[in-house]
Amino acid sequence: MTENADTSKSAAPRPTAAVNARRSFWLKQLHSWHWISAAVSLVGMMLFAITGITLNHAAQIPAKPVVKETTAEMPAPLVARLADFPDETTDPAPDVMVRWAKDAFDVNIAGKPTETTAEEIYVALPMPGGDAWMTLDRTTGEAVYEKTTRGAIAYLNDLHKGRNSGTVWYWFIDVFAVACVIFTVTGLALVWFHARSRPSSWPLVALGLVIPVVIALVFIH
Repeated sequence: MTENADTSKSAAPRPTAAVNARRSFWLKQLHSWHWISAAVSLVGMMLFAITGITLNHAAQIPAKPVVKETTAEMPAPLVARLADFPDETTDPAPDVMVRWAKDAFDVNIAGKPTETTAEEIYVALPMPGGDAWMTLDRTTGEAVYEKTTRGAIAYLNDLHKGRNSGTVWYWFIDVFAVACVIFTVTGLALVWFHARSRPSSWPLVALGLVIPVVIALVFIH
């Protein structure tokens, strides 16, 4: 009687259904987060990978700057309205100058810091892939707007670095980085789930860690 009871207890089925259900749930979750993060970061990841190469070979990629200079003259009544603007300041240009610059040069200088003296108002207008500036003579009203562009590759390289690309791009980089982290973490979790049936998984992961560490320790001084 005791022997039969022991045999019955040892033969009880393991709760494989519950284990499989949990495994199936987490696999579905990981796959969902993995492909969604991959879709969100796909274009950005391609851009940053390509510009990583172009930045690494920036010295070998020729870039011929194109400089365009435009001149105009602010009407005397508008120049007179600048008299109240301080002689020495870094405050943004007054509204009258902002509106005139938009009409004369199709450039937005609103909110940009200036380098103002008694003689002129200078506004730096840096941008991805180039540079620009505007200066206005406070006496004569003569204005010069100069814009320099260095081509599409320089533009994309500056986007990679977030150089002079504005607040919206600044936040895009943060959101893109979070999506990439989710993509890699869920990918690592999927490797862990499937590693038993794929023996090369962990050696490849380890290789991805060891290679940059060895390069950093041995070749970077």
